[in-house]
This record gives sequence, C-alpha cells and structure tokens, in this order.
Amino acid sequence: MPALLAPLTRAVTYTRWLHMVLGSLIAIITTFVYPGWIDPTAGDWAVVPLVPVPLLLVAALIPSIRLAEGLQAQVMLLPGPHARVRGGGATERVDDIVAAPSASWRDRGRTAVWLVLRLEVGCAVAAATTQMLAMSLDLVTAATGAPPSQAAVLHLEGGHWTYGLLSPVPAIVLVYLMAGAGVLMTTAARRLLGPSPAERLAALEARTELLLERNRIARELHDSIGHALTVAVVQAGAARAAGSSEFTDRALDAIEGTGRAALEDLDRVLRVLRDPSPPASGQPTLADAHGLLDSARAAGTDVQAAITGPLGGIPAPVSREGYRILQESLTNVLRHARGAPVRLRMTVDDALLEIDVRNPLPVPSGVRDVGAGSGLRGIRERAALLGGRATAGPEDSEWRVRVELPLGQGLVRGPVGAGRDRDLGPGDPPG
Repeated sequence: MPALLAPLTRAVTYTRWLHMVLGSLIAIITTFVYPGWIDPTAGDWAVVPLVPVPLLLVAALIPSIRLAEGLQAQVMLLPGPHARVRGGGATERVDDIVAAPSASWRDRGRTAVWLVLRLEVGCAVAAATTQMLAMSLDLVTAATGAPPSQAAVLHLEGGHWTYGLLSPVPAIVLVYLMAGAGVLMTTAARRLLGPSPAERLAALEARTELLLERNRIARELHDSIGHALTVAVVQAGAARAAGSSEFTDRALDAIEGTGRAALEDLDRVLRVLRDPSPPASGQPTLADAHGLLDSARAAGTDVQAAITGPLGGIPAPVSREGYRILQESLTNVLRHARGAPVRLRMTVDDALLEIDVRNPLPVPSGVRDVGAGSGLRGIRERAALLGGRATAGPEDSEWRVRVELPLGQGLVRGPVGAGRDRDLGPGDPPG
C-alpha cells in the first residue's frame, strides 16, 4: 500500500509535473502571435505545438542553452539529496544529467531534440491537466445541479449528488499519469542531456586522478608517520634496556627530531587535503636523506651508505619518491630486524637511479615479495608510477630491497662525479 501511494506523496512527482508544464510556455507565448486566442479552431490548436519548433532549433545552437536545461532538469526531474528514494542508487544520480554548455555539434543536436521533446510533452501535459481538472470541476457542479463548464471536452448529462463522490477520481488519475510521464521524461533527459563520450572520459580521468591522489596521501602518511613511530618505539626500548642517562638523552633527542619531522609532513599532507593544488616545494628529497640515516643510526642500527653520482641533480619527482622509498626501506629494517646492520648503496647516472638496501635476515614475517605488506606495496606503487621497478625478498641470507627509477632527460649534473664512489658516515650529508 505505501508503494501504491508513493507517487501521491513524493515531492519529485510534482516538480517533474511543473517541469513538463513549463515546457509549454513557449507555445503559449507564440500562440499570441499565431494563430491567436480568438475563436481558435481545431486546426489552430493542432499547429500550436509546431510553431515554436524553428525557434527552439535555433536556440539549441547556443552552447549555454544546454547548461540552462541541464540545471533545470537536475533540480526538477531528480529527487533532492534529502529525498527518501527506495532503491534509488545509480538511477537517481545527479551526474547522470550534465549541466554544462554544448561542446560539440553532437551536444547541440541532442539539445535540439530535447527542446522539441520538452515542447511537445509540455503541450500534451498542459492539455491533459486542463481537461482532467475541468472534469473534476464538472463532477462537482453536476452534483449541485449547476450547468457544466465549457472548458472540458467531455460533458456530463444531468446531475446527481453521487457525482460529487467521484470528483477526486480525475485528479488522482491525473497525478498517477504525471508520475509516469515524469519517469519517462527523466529517462529521456538522461539520454539527451547526459554526458557525452568526451565528458564521460574527462570525468573518468578526474576520478582516476582523485584516487591516485588519495593513494599518494595514504602512502605519505604511512611512510612518514610509520617511520617516526617506529624510530620512537625502537629508541624508547633501547633507552630502557641501556639504563644509561647519556644514552637516554640521545634517544630523546632522536625521538624529538623524528617527531618534529613527522609533524611537518603531517601538516603538509593536511594542507594538500584542504587545497588540492599546493606547490610541491617543502617535500623532502634524497638531498635530505642524511636525516633518515641519522635517525636510523640513533636507533642503534649500523648504517653503511655509499653513493655513486650526484643526488642533488635528480629530477624533483624522482628525488621525492626516492626519499620515501628509502624511508620505508629503513623503517622495515627497524621494525623487523632491529639492530641488524644495513648496507645502503645509491647509484645515479644519466638515465637511472638505483637504490639498494640490504640487511641480514630475519626478514618481515611471511613476506616473500614486494606485493606483500602495505609498506612494500607502497614501494612498488611509487616505482611503478615513475616507470621503474622494485623487488624485495631474501637473497643469500640477506633481505634485499632493490629499486630502479628512470630519470629521463631531466638529470642535471651535480658536483659529484658519476664514476666515483663515496661512503657516507654518520653526519655526512648524502647530496
């Protein structure tokens, strides 16, 4: 029973009804010019829906007409966000109808068809509304014995009080007819005012960019905050085990520095969420890798690092992602192989950046390749986005993470020769 009465109670039934009636306004206006409202014949009424068609075809050539029609259709044909629509998922989405100017002749053609359809449906709905309401009024007047009105095409003969009981029937039938016509009109709007193939592709690309940005932010938070928390946990545990006030002071200094860097990263990521297009400046790069090495050493890990080539000349996108990859690699060592020595080697040439991180087993429990674990998966995703590759796994009693990132043509030569190796000791900047 509630489903049967739904068309009578849903607001969208009446907004759709109004939208269809408004489509007849242009016909009503042009009728004042031709054929006129003085004693119109049946032939005159027949041409009323046809006279405005040339005007509508010309109007459809204006790009903003599609925008106006799309806005009207979104507001009046679709339920609002507050409406309770049973099962109305994808069929009631506002983006099924586009509110945008015409961008092609195909859009103009579909807009022209929509305008003509709206005109004809509007005239039919206006006529049906007038006749059905006039019929209800005639039933009321027939119940009182008064003569019928001249508005209705069908006239009742005689009069009886029982006619008054039937007076609501034409109005109720009219509401159900308008509900059905509104559904059909909404379906037509989705077809004629819906997104074109180019607009669908643009929307898909925008959604893909949004998902990629969300994944990037998730990786940023995982790598930065995860590294800071891991260093803090390792330092706190080592300080408790050492029982030395001097070591505890150094551990607290390391925790403070790592926490401050994590807070800066968190603030930068939150700015990205508030403003989707902030400048990329301020993000750490491989030129700042000495901070990562120092925090790992302060946590009790022996890090032996060497580079070949200029880290300062790496293109910014590659350098930023390389920093995060190195950060996650060191975090994995601190988390799963605490105290194990680490050998880091980074090689830079004109075409490739290679990051190689090794530590003795044990390895992360159950991890067999780069696809397992969110951190290692993040390394793989970062490498893939830059067109590179990443591998991780046990090799000769060691756990090895090896990443290759192409540099393209953007590498600017730095002061360090590409053919010379340099070991990085504690406190020695890597760039």
